[in-house]
Amino acid sequence: MLTHFDASGHAHMVDVSGKPDSHRVASAEAYVNMCPETLDLVLAGSAAKGDVLGVARIAGIMAAKRTSDLIPLCHPLALTRVAVELTPDPKNARIHICATVGTSGQTGVEMEALTAASVTALTIYDMLKAAEKGMSITGLRLLSKEGGKSGRYDAPDKQEKHDVD
Repeated sequence: MLTHFDASGHAHMVDVSGKPDSHRVASAEAYVNMCPETLDLVLAGSAAKGDVLGVARIAGIMAAKRTSDLIPLCHPLALTRVAVELTPDPKNARIHICATVGTSGQTGVEMEALTAASVTALTIYDMLKAAEKGMSITGLRLLSKEGGKSGRYDAPDKQEKHDVD
């Protein structure tokens, strides 16, 4: 049985060397909620720190690649795909983030997708905090995962636009 505890009850990294490689993909989402005026700055490209969406996308991709450095007991993985989709939602004054990560390996990429989404959201906050400190980050969750022994998972209310390749 795979567990993060050894025989003495101490935390350790699970040995996945006996597991077969398989194609694995996971998607996660988050939202950055803000005032309409702050979102207008993003959409107009006039935020003081520059291209908010471009920088946030790169930050999310970089974070996915460094997840094992950030989250204890995560395995370092050779990622085959990282995509960060940012969708401004003017009606609700927010930005929707969807991060999708893939690998062919012995363990899943759920944590990489969640890390990408959260760091993307934090980067948006950082780039806009001079305009609005009251922004909030909400809805961080796993949308879907496929591959590996546990098979497929889809969030119960996952929208079709978030389906993975």
